[in-house]
Amino acid sequence: MTDVLVVGGGPTGLTLACDLARRGAAVRIIDRAPEFPTGSRGKGLSPRTLEVLDDLGVVDRILASGVSHLRHRKYRGTEVIAEVDPQAGQVPTPEVPYPAALMIPQWRVERILRERLDGLGVTVERGAELRDFRQDADGVTAAVGEERIRARYLVGCDGGHSTVRKALGLAMRGETPEMEVMAVGDVRVDGLARDAWHQWFTGDGTVLLCPLPGTDFFQIQSSHERGPDGAPLEPTLERFQRTFDRVAGVPGVRLHDLTWCSTYRVNVRMVDRLRVDRVFLAGDSAHVHPIAGGLGMNSGIQDAYNLGWKLGLVVAGRATPELLDSYEEERLPIAGWLLEITSERLAAVLEAVKEKGGGLDAVASPELTQLLLRYPWSRLSRQAGRTIGVQPGDRAPDAPLRTADGAPSHLFELFRGPHFTLLAIGEHDVPPLDGVDPAIVRSHWIGPGGLRDDGGHVAAAYGINTLVLVRPDGYIGLIADPGDERSVGDYLRSLRS
Repeated sequence: MTDVLVVGGGPTGLTLACDLARRGAAVRIIDRAPEFPTGSRGKGLSPRTLEVLDDLGVVDRILASGVSHLRHRKYRGTEVIAEVDPQAGQVPTPEVPYPAALMIPQWRVERILRERLDGLGVTVERGAELRDFRQDADGVTAAVGEERIRARYLVGCDGGHSTVRKALGLAMRGETPEMEVMAVGDVRVDGLARDAWHQWFTGDGTVLLCPLPGTDFFQIQSSHERGPDGAPLEPTLERFQRTFDRVAGVPGVRLHDLTWCSTYRVNVRMVDRLRVDRVFLAGDSAHVHPIAGGLGMNSGIQDAYNLGWKLGLVVAGRATPELLDSYEEERLPIAGWLLEITSERLAAVLEAVKEKGGGLDAVASPELTQLLLRYPWSRLSRQAGRTIGVQPGDRAPDAPLRTADGAPSHLFELFRGPHFTLLAIGEHDVPPLDGVDPAIVRSHWIGPGGLRDDGGHVAAAYGINTLVLVRPDGYIGLIADPGDERSVGDYLRSLRS
């Protein structure tokens, strides 16, 4: 029997499959498309998502394939009326190694994750369409093509038109605001520099041309041409060119080699459940929202990252199935927040474009880094001692360290992998954890005789003389007083009872 069947081979499904595979789970991932997609689609990764990809071991390849601090250049015709770097001042710090969002086409993110998954011994099964499934007390039986796959759990990562969600009978509740329908595509462009995201907002429409890193293509987003009945027409190269000529009016700029195109309409919708017994939803299958801030791909990746370690512990027999209840408990409120913040940021952009010099840079907000997301309400966030810095449910910051022989290290190196991490910070060494499965936790002493706090950044972020238990997804699970092995042991043992 397969432990987990993942339906959908986009960033959400690939992240989940990678996380499960590195934990030793038997996972299969299917996708109904016969070929892997090549369109840019989503094109930005948030700082928090980069931390997830660091843990999965692919961040260096991701960073080498993208670009940060791309300037936004706004025009009126041929005249540049504003130019800004929305991420100006966002530079690495000891606590935040990846402070700026990364521009990178979605197809490249998927390719890097697929190659990581291949290295873990799992391959995406293309042209494999889920037709139906049924579940019982022991598992899920899925009809995939002519095959029947038996799995302990099934996760729908199959997008806004999710087959899994529809089979569960879950509705996407919300609204489709009355807003302009946009056309989007990937094109080559002659006569335009690749050093900025070019933007035209006029009374005649909108055209945005963003260079895609590592390629000679731009992603174009533009107002739709409409037919005599007012309905949006299918985007084509000729229609993109006509819209550009009408809205921008810049001579000598020619679009060619349209390789992918689609239509985009704003939807603000989400389900009211992320789990029905042994079946889960993640990413766009559970929530869709305005593209402002580029959180679609990012929120799906983080759904998967939240669910992956929990499923991994359960299928390995190291946690009871009740742990899986915390997925919906933690991520459903985040989905609701996501709809609110992206709608708010979209409104800010629309207001800004009415003003001279305003544009997409108006979307910028600290919340969009996703570094501020936290789960203080979760059953997995527990307080057993005083806190000076971070609180239970917060993201665990990075910080530089030195080993006993002076070699540099940092907290994210300790966190990297499928385990919990126990930090004893201060005068007291890590306590013994009797009755705790040693496979699920690694302990480190940051203090005399252990790792050194290089520059005091650990103490500044976490306090001193404290025990901090960091979850496998990099959030604080427990804060306890030094030597309080009972609270730490109770927390970890509670996963199994």
